[in-house]
Amino acid sequence: MCAVFVAVNRTLLLSVSRPVLRMTIHSRTLVSARGFSQTTSQRNQQKWDLSPGEIRTMTDDLINQVKKVYDDIGSLNVENVSVENTLKAVANVKLDYASSRHFLDFPQYVSPAKEVRSASTEADKKLSEFDVEISMREDIFERLTALQKKHQGDLSPEEKRFLDRLVTLGKRRGLHLSKDIQEEIERLSKRISELSIEFTSNLNEDTTSLVFHEHELGGLADSYLKGLERTANGQYKVTLEYPHYYPLMKRCHNPETRRKMETAFHSRCKEVNTPILEQLIQLRAKVADLLGYSSHANYVLEMNMAKNARNVSDFLDTFYDTLKPVGVKERKYILALKKRECLMKGLHFDGKINAWDLPYYMNQVEQCKFAVNKDKLIEYFPLDVVTEGLFGIYQELLGLTFTKVEHPHVWHENVKLYSACDTETGEEVGQFYLDLHPREGKYGHAACFGLQPGCRGPDGKRRLPVAAMVANFTKPREGWPSLLQHHEVETYFHEFGHVMHELCSKTTFSEFSGTLVETDFVEVPSQMLENWVWEKEPLRRMSRHYRDGSPIPDNLLEKLIASRVANTGLMNLRQVVLSKVDQSLHTSSSADTADVFAKYCEDILGVPATAGTNMTASFSHLAGGYDGQYYSYLWSEVNSMDIFFSRFKKEGIMNPKVGKEYRRVILEAGGSVDGMDMLETYLGRQPCQEAFFQCKGLTKSHET
Repeated sequence: MCAVFVAVNRTLLLSVSRPVLRMTIHSRTLVSARGFSQTTSQRNQQKWDLSPGEIRTMTDDLINQVKKVYDDIGSLNVENVSVENTLKAVANVKLDYASSRHFLDFPQYVSPAKEVRSASTEADKKLSEFDVEISMREDIFERLTALQKKHQGDLSPEEKRFLDRLVTLGKRRGLHLSKDIQEEIERLSKRISELSIEFTSNLNEDTTSLVFHEHELGGLADSYLKGLERTANGQYKVTLEYPHYYPLMKRCHNPETRRKMETAFHSRCKEVNTPILEQLIQLRAKVADLLGYSSHANYVLEMNMAKNARNVSDFLDTFYDTLKPVGVKERKYILALKKRECLMKGLHFDGKINAWDLPYYMNQVEQCKFAVNKDKLIEYFPLDVVTEGLFGIYQELLGLTFTKVEHPHVWHENVKLYSACDTETGEEVGQFYLDLHPREGKYGHAACFGLQPGCRGPDGKRRLPVAAMVANFTKPREGWPSLLQHHEVETYFHEFGHVMHELCSKTTFSEFSGTLVETDFVEVPSQMLENWVWEKEPLRRMSRHYRDGSPIPDNLLEKLIASRVANTGLMNLRQVVLSKVDQSLHTSSSADTADVFAKYCEDILGVPATAGTNMTASFSHLAGGYDGQYYSYLWSEVNSMDIFFSRFKKEGIMNPKVGKEYRRVILEAGGSVDGMDMLETYLGRQPCQEAFFQCKGLTKSHET
């Protein structure tokens, strides 16, 4: 599961409300090497046809221009600081930088040209290193501190929040400490940033594939096999990309094939990324110690809703206590399914659930208990139909209108660009790209990338926010459209929720734009919108048979909806495992990452990790901004369920009044308001966990 991915500065020191920083600059116009300006308020400024040389030149120019602006601010007499020459100057510097850097660092995730991806990765490293340098500007910190003391009561709420945030961040970077400590923190932070980028780049460039004979792929649909590349001797080439890996793991009858795939999947980049991750853990712990924190987890969590590692541990333990008996029951059922199948097929029954058994038999549970025919169901979710339904639902709920941009400037021919306008006023709210199919070198998960912030510019006008949704849904081919599994439909709704968060943002400062909220709140809007793929009316709107356009039969639809509680215990226990692994790694000064993962798999999930693998070497969240914060998926889901059941389910899931209030209170506010305050405003009370456990079938009112 992946959601928001901010492709800048994973450095822990730059943590605002998340462990990434959008460093942006002054009201001066930044002119690139190609001569375009960043001052226009309502334009998509992104450029996607830069050569490697242009990326390198523009990166250097951007750094020099930003440094000049910071030098100007830092040269001010401390006694003469003002809101205009200090706070707003810093705000404008941050805004322009965010708008300028993404066509330099985003291509590493999506460009079809390896040399461009490499240049973009190098640009990201250089810019991230520079971000560390300017985050350590003691002269800027001194002027912000002086301004804070000078202006106690004459700032707007968002100005005060911004100034307080900047001063707090300065202290979290050690700018109040001795010079030698600051220099060590800066050195370590640059190394952390560099290693994080390398970790992600290694995963993006991984091209591992396996080859199987047809008899080794028993149980897989003809549509799946037809989508595979064939070798010269007629074998099938199966990659580790999501559209290949997950269907095979869920459907292939051959346990040895599943074992090989699972082993390869959780060995991706093991040799190169394991030492990188273990070095990151050590470096993060060193920085936290220099800053006076007991652990990296406590350092990053200070800015979140959870506040500290103890609260996260209590939260996860409560979840585990609730889910443990459910997990025990589900494992017994799965083991019985495995035993029965082994007896029927004459296979050896080893008496345990292996890692490569779990997705296969969890899929069997859905078929046995809920009779969900996945082969039939997928035929009703062609990508174009899902997109049409998704667009319609989001537009109706949020009061928006989407229009496809003709002949857009994009990075690949399959990418589409859309404009979103307010339905009532006609005002353009933002633009978004959809890049939905896998290709070599592309980011391998599903994520939303914010490309331009939606906040007020120095001219007082709102800047046009731009975002990109990147996914890896099956490619269409001759005679077959792209058909989505239901869980992919859910992923689509989730990531598009992040896109809407980016586009609807109406903040004063880029620091609070879109998804720049607390990490344990950032998933709330997107997870809340996943609920629409489990409701009958929305499901009908986003589905039609790919051949004749017929609707999903009522019995199949009802079985799908009922299956939401299938494997509740094991699926959520796996989230507890990943959260506990993350917390364990980041409350330690060093770790054997493979051992830690294996321990929690055995202790909590009750399923051993496959010998010789190391899932954490491909656990991209740990290098992509969720270090010490993976628990936020569960934390956010609790709050998202509360919103859905307390407001939408109660007042109407397609009620535009509720949807527009949601847009105003949650989406437009971005990070300019604390997550808890937004929740209490929208709910009319403090949030609670009851809706989550009801939805998961863990209370009497929702038992299956």
